Amino acid sequence: MRYWMAALLSAGVAAAHAQDTVLAQRGLADLTLEQLANIIVTSPSRRNEPLSRSPASVYVITGEDIRRSGATSLPEALRLAPNLQVARVDSSQYAISARGFNSTIANKLLVLIDGRAVYTPLFAGTFWDAQDLLLEDIERIEVISGPGGTLWGANAVNGVINVISRSAASTQGTYATLGAGTGEQQAAARHGDRIDGGHYRLYAKSVRRDNTWLPGGEPIRDQADRAQAGFRADWRRASDGFTLQGDLYSAEIDQEPRARDLDGANLLARWSRALAGGGSLQVQGYFDRTHRRHPETFEEDLDTYDLELQHALAPRGRHRLLWGGGMRRHEDSIANSAALAFVPAQRAMNNAHLFVQDEIALGDALDLTLGAKSERNSYTGTELLPSARLAWQAAPELLVWTSLSRVVRAPARIDRDFFVPAEPPFAVAGGPSFRSEVSDIFELGVRAQASARLSFSATAFHHEHQHLRTLSPGPDGPEVANDLEGSTSGVEAWASWRGADWWRIDAGIVRLDQSLTLRPGAVDLQDPSGIGSDPDGWSKLRAAFDLGSSTELDLMLRHYGRLENRDVPSYTALDARVGWHPRRDLELSLALTNLLDESHVEWGPGAEFERGAYLQVRLRLP
Repeated sequence: MRYWMAALLSAGVAAAHAQDTVLAQRGLADLTLEQLANIIVTSPSRRNEPLSRSPASVYVITGEDIRRSGATSLPEALRLAPNLQVARVDSSQYAISARGFNSTIANKLLVLIDGRAVYTPLFAGTFWDAQDLLLEDIERIEVISGPGGTLWGANAVNGVINVISRSAASTQGTYATLGAGTGEQQAAARHGDRIDGGHYRLYAKSVRRDNTWLPGGEPIRDQADRAQAGFRADWRRASDGFTLQGDLYSAEIDQEPRARDLDGANLLARWSRALAGGGSLQVQGYFDRTHRRHPETFEEDLDTYDLELQHALAPRGRHRLLWGGGMRRHEDSIANSAALAFVPAQRAMNNAHLFVQDEIALGDALDLTLGAKSERNSYTGTELLPSARLAWQAAPELLVWTSLSRVVRAPARIDRDFFVPAEPPFAVAGGPSFRSEVSDIFELGVRAQASARLSFSATAFHHEHQHLRTLSPGPDGPEVANDLEGSTSGVEAWASWRGADWWRIDAGIVRLDQSLTLRPGAVDLQDPSGIGSDPDGWSKLRAAFDLGSSTELDLMLRHYGRLENRDVPSYTALDARVGWHPRRDLELSLALTNLLDESHVEWGPGAEFERGAYLQVRLRLP
């Protein structure tokens, strides 16, 4: 979930909130590309800044983008980001990454939901089958491809996904939705009102996803049933803001021989204060409890406690200083099986960090940002994560930027404590000396508003990797080690063209070139797909049309190259959505998916996805 939603500061906070509320209420025909370029983002610098002036490879998915896409889940909404590789595995599982190393247990992408890191210390990544929320409540999703370690910490190696929900004040009244189609049914409701000088909302939703099918026509037993509910309350008094929110969920996913279960709950509190002179202070804490049961494999209970402080000092001369620190504690308890074991079965893992960042105005159009984070984990001790960014505002509508960063992927339990089977001889044994994976990253980017109707962003990048995970011969069987190194290079670019007030086209492309080699004398016994499965590139094209005052047409075309090490051929898919608003408070929509072929596989071996249809009704009441 989202790590720290960074400095909801003073007048900037109020201005950003007001702007986002207006944008969320206006249709496509009312938004200019200049307004979209000036959407306030917080993830790249932990400060409020216009997207057009952010020196990072960041793409923003707005709540309106999500609504018009017809997406029914968070992973499906993430397909809208041109800088993400999103592959569906079955009814509930996805493989999602940026800049390579994709896997169902990808470990180089940090995911945040409203300041809460949805991170598992089992493999240093995200269980996508456990992540859900009411999509209507999403304000925006900020997708950074590239390093974020200095501000967000270890594991923000290839990117950061920051999901930011709308305030309770902007979700007043009653909302209900009902949807059904080939393979999925959903129902959800939300109610918002005032409370003691503030605002609140309550929501609940239920989802059923049907079994998917193998290419040979055999069903995969992966039907999923999920229920989720939650709340959010916001108060603002003078220079203070306070947010309290929480969620709870329960899900059952069918599989052989018995269904796997997952459930959880979280509670987050955040206080912010605007200080004199433009400074700000923010304190945030959350508790997150998750439980997973995979019959005859393992069962896990995980409690996470997190507390962080962030202080933005008032600007002084040419300097804008931001610093903060925090602590996180994971308490993990696992019931092992004969098939696999985590040893020890119970482990408490502590993480503490301190970061500082200085934005220095070198001139009227040149800014230098220097930052560093010191982060201590339970496995390797203290890691230093420095970065430097240079941004040149070459013209009012043209930003050129470059950066150098060092980031790490800290060890997880799967690296040190994992054994298959539970007793020797092992097919996999945790590496007692496994160290952090390290990447040194160079980026060069440009973002421009070429005209009132055309904007674009392009970034070239080069990652140098050291100490990547391998599986080497050991005394008790294959042992996890750090014997792989190499590089990832590429370019990512996207553009938006508004041909007329009633239609818009968004296009993006990514090209990747990865070269990995073993250090001299080393042996790697892992399957080639163990390090990640990536195409050499992908492209996405979206078109949105307002056909009169009450009808919408949206199209999305995506193409992914072949996954060589999974024997998954390249594929091209076309999705379409038609929306109709017979009244201001009522919306009917029909979404059609995978229109170009009878079926295709996105992640093999795995499910085959056929043409589908989804009909949805949305009702809003004052």
